Amino acid sequence: MKRRTAREKALQALFQIDVSDTEPSSAIEHVLEGEGNDEYLTSLVMGVYANKDQIDHLISKNLEKWKLERLATVDRNLLRIAVYELKFGNGGVPENVVLDEAIEIAKIYGDEQSSKFVNGVLSKVKQQS
Repeated sequence: MKRRTAREKALQALFQIDVSDTEPSSAIEHVLEGEGNDEYLTSLVMGVYANKDQIDHLISKNLEKWKLERLATVDRNLLRIAVYELKFGNGGVPENVVLDEAIEIAKIYGDEQSSKFVNGVLSKVKQQS
């Protein structure tokens, strides 16, 4: 599976976990839709799940006039994936690629403002590296 696809499926799994409190392994299995397991997808979902408090703290301190709970579920979980990749991921993905991928996925799954919002928050997080 391509990394873009893995990120999109990770977004779907994390969305499911966020909205319905599903177990990570069940959410991953659900989004795979019978396909074989993907290591990158699993590492993203489990990594975000395991480091959620730290990730949410990093996102929260880079939000202006917003609270994490008020963010659209898609935007919140897309930010979580990207922050995980920036701060905890060991996949060797360059920071600019992480940002570009998050912005492109926001254009597909978010609303018309999502890509700009995601770009702004992630740019601030990246500067703190």
